[in-house]
Amino acid sequence: MGIRESHLYEKPSEKLEEFIQNHLRPSEDCQKDIDQSVDTICEVLQEPCPSLTVTGVAKGGSYGRRTVLRGNSDGILVVFFGDLEQFQDQEKRQYELLSKIWAQMKHCESRWKLAAKMELQNTNRSSRVTIQLSTKQQSITFNVLPAFNALGLSEKSSLWTYRELKRSLDMVKARPGEFSVCFTELQEKFFSNYPSKLKDLILLVKHWFQKCQEKLINPSLLPPYALELLTVYAWEQGCGAEDFDMAEGVRTVLRLIEKQEQLCVYWTVNYNFGDETVRNILLSQLQAPRPVILDPTDPTNNVSMDNTCWLQLKHEAQNWLRSLRQNESPGPSWNVLPASLYITPGHLLDKFVKDFLQPNQTFQDQIKKALKIICSFLEENCFRHSTTKIQVIQGGSTVKGTALKTGSDASLVVFANSLKSYTSPKNERYNIIKEIHEQLEACRQEKDFEVKFEISKWKPPWVLSFTLKSKVLNESVDFDVLPAFNALGELKSGSTPSPRTYTELIHLYKPSDVFLEGEFSVCFTKLQRNFVRSLPLKLKDLIRLLKHWYKGCEKKLKQKGSLPPKYALELLTIYAWEKGSGAQDFDMAEGFRTVLELVIQYQHLCVFWTVNYSFDDEILRNFLLGQIRRTRPVILDPADPTGDVGGGHRWCWHLLAKEATEWLSSLCFKDKSGCPIQPWNVPKKRVQTPGSCGAGIYSMVNEMHLLRSHRFLD
Repeated sequence: MGIRESHLYEKPSEKLEEFIQNHLRPSEDCQKDIDQSVDTICEVLQEPCPSLTVTGVAKGGSYGRRTVLRGNSDGILVVFFGDLEQFQDQEKRQYELLSKIWAQMKHCESRWKLAAKMELQNTNRSSRVTIQLSTKQQSITFNVLPAFNALGLSEKSSLWTYRELKRSLDMVKARPGEFSVCFTELQEKFFSNYPSKLKDLILLVKHWFQKCQEKLINPSLLPPYALELLTVYAWEQGCGAEDFDMAEGVRTVLRLIEKQEQLCVYWTVNYNFGDETVRNILLSQLQAPRPVILDPTDPTNNVSMDNTCWLQLKHEAQNWLRSLRQNESPGPSWNVLPASLYITPGHLLDKFVKDFLQPNQTFQDQIKKALKIICSFLEENCFRHSTTKIQVIQGGSTVKGTALKTGSDASLVVFANSLKSYTSPKNERYNIIKEIHEQLEACRQEKDFEVKFEISKWKPPWVLSFTLKSKVLNESVDFDVLPAFNALGELKSGSTPSPRTYTELIHLYKPSDVFLEGEFSVCFTKLQRNFVRSLPLKLKDLIRLLKHWYKGCEKKLKQKGSLPPKYALELLTIYAWEKGSGAQDFDMAEGFRTVLELVIQYQHLCVFWTVNYSFDDEILRNFLLGQIRRTRPVILDPADPTGDVGGGHRWCWHLLAKEATEWLSSLCFKDKSGCPIQPWNVPKKRVQTPGSCGAGIYSMVNEMHLLRSHRFLD
């Protein structure tokens, strides 16, 4: 590979786009001439003819998908015959129909007036007909194939189509994917929905593939279609924007090729798990040895079958990504997993968490060191010339031990002695934010860090954030800096807050004002942190798994409504474990299913803890009784009784419940033998003791007994 073209992923995105324009994308004039010629050929093939009953011609291959590379490329012209009544007919009559196509084309050849030069080829006694169209700078070779029109007059596939496909494959003992050409129109439509810049990224990946093939002793049989689909998957899962960084995109695809032993890619845009026949096809395919890349139009067609080729490509991808100096990252890429959670069998969920969700321990240690430096610097240097003193507390998933490998969030809560109450003036908070911003800049410049320390651009005056990024890994943590009133004072470790801490907060609370619910929960960050930090490590992994599932739901459902906060799902997971297992070691799939079952039954949920507040104090008791009578779901923050993260009708729990219901049929809830994995038995109505949590509907009939005995009927 020449110096000019090597290591394209290192080049700035704008240079890559210039390279694609100048070297990879066909010129507009050449494309126009070939398009006109193809249209003419298609018209001729559909002309009335006694020997042909053509109902349509579909354009496929790189040409039909609009992923043609400059120079030499490929295409397919699929000729649909009306007298082919089922899939297997096209196999039986292939030679006969190709002979007719050849005769028709030769008969009309002399009167064709094409903008591109055409060369017809008929090889192996009519077993293959090809058309080569050439212009000055471009050549495309089309295979002409007869096919059964599986879609008929419809633009979409039907369940009958795929049932019939499976029956036909079994009947003639054809290889999976044998009839995928029948779905060429769907392939063309699938790619037409994606932005032009994504197709430019596909050209870049195909160019890389071509250069790899030139170096291989035995060129691979892997179809470029497999890499095209892998590129689409990388963009969908990691970016989804019409405008993106081209270098990040190609790095992402190379990193997926590196992980080819785990690669399993599929779509459910034309078929899904709803029908039993299709579901069985899919489950069989998705449990096959990796890599698996399923044609989005034909569930029987795994386009990535050549394992030898993938091993060679993995070696090339590693060479590209690791050719930089030691301890230097090749640059950022999108966060894309090589396989989805949905198709991960239950017994492999622990491995899924370890491989894909747990943050790198070295990076976590670097984060701890960096935060120690930052917090000490802020406490020592902020407001040095005034009476204001601050204390910095770490909060969020990173310090609780439930952070995901990418996209983790955390907080630095700044308690300042100038904030005397929950409702301290907002301008006081502004002054604190301004001072911390200045000191963060000073800290970044004066101290040495093992991670990249990036402070956000100046935002509205009440918000300040920064990011700590690994210099080698594709991992980072975003931090919000939050000034707050120190409601807990100097609370000793293991102690519970004074009831007065909460009664002051309750006096501010108005049930009609949903914006006040949990508004001051940041004041109780230490309690939130301690509540989760003391839990078993495996439970934290289960929380990671649910957070990953939630992120997928969020991405899918964000246009349909506001989902409940992630913290609600985290607390629900803890409750499920407390009431259903309680063991240090447990079955991850059972825990996962239990939480989804609770989400589905959200209309009956009333979850609360009495580890930091209880019914002993009269004001708290009356307030809590009011809280747990509210519209379900109710999930009270164990650190802040005013924070109902269940929210009743406030959030769209029904969307999350619908998604959870669909997930119950996933491979996550099948054991090695394919049998369903059952959830834990989490009670919905039982007597609770103080210090525990409750769920279900509070019974007013038993209220007096509850208050006298300090036992809580849920």
